Amino acid sequence: MNMPLNTSADIHDPIEQARYNMVEQQIRPWNVLDAGVLELLSVVRREDFVPPAYQGAAFTDTRIPLNPDAQEAERLGQVMLEPRVDARMLHDLQVQPTDRVLEIGAGSGYMAALLAARAERVVSLEIDPDLAEFARENLRGAGVENAQVRQADGALDPIPDGPFDVIVLSGSVAEVPQKLLALLRDGGRLGAYVGHQPMMRATFVRRNGERFETSQPWDVVVPRLRNFPEPSPFKF
Repeated sequence: MNMPLNTSADIHDPIEQARYNMVEQQIRPWNVLDAGVLELLSVVRREDFVPPAYQGAAFTDTRIPLNPDAQEAERLGQVMLEPRVDARMLHDLQVQPTDRVLEIGAGSGYMAALLAARAERVVSLEIDPDLAEFARENLRGAGVENAQVRQADGALDPIPDGPFDVIVLSGSVAEVPQKLLALLRDGGRLGAYVGHQPMMRATFVRRNGERFETSQPWDVVVPRLRNFPEPSPFKF
C-alpha cells in the first residue's frame, strides 16, 4: 500500500490534523519508528472502525467500547485498544508480505485491517457474533479483501488453517496458550498481552524448530480474552 503520509497541506482538515497528531504525539513516541507502519496508520482510516457513538474519540489515546454498556465492554474485552498499543504490536511483529496471520479477537476489524495491509492473508476470530459482523462490515467498507473474520472462540474451537507465520492476541491472557504456539510455523512469531492486573507485558514468542524464544519488551494493561485458562499468578 503506497500512499503518502499526511503533509502540512492535508492537515488543514480537522480530521487529518487529528490523525496526524495521533501518529506524531501518541504513536511515534512509543518507539514506533518504522516508516511503513507510520504511513499505514495514516492511511487506514481508524474512524471507519469506530462505533458511531464514539466517532469523536477515534484518534484519542484511550480504549473505545464496542458495546453500548462501557463497563460490560471492558469486562468482555469488547474494545478497540489504544492506537499506540495496536501500532506497537504491529511494529514489533515485523509482519511480511508473504505472512499468513491469525488474530484472536477481531473486535471492530481495525487491527485486522492493519495486519492485512502488510500480510498475504489474515484470519481473524471473534467470539461475539454481532462484533464479528461489525468487523466484516468495516473491512468491506475499507476495501480489505485479504482478511476473513470468523465467528469462533479462539480458546476452545478448533483452528484448521495453520500453520501461521504470525499469531496476534488482541486481548490479554494469563499465559501464552500452548494450543496457539503449536500453530506457529518454524520462524513464526506470536504476539500477546500476558499477565494479571495491574501489570501485564507485551510478550513475543518466536519459534525456532522445537524451541521457543520469548521476549517481553514493554508493559501494558489490556482487557481479557474470554475462555483462556486463568491459572493463579501465585506459585508456592
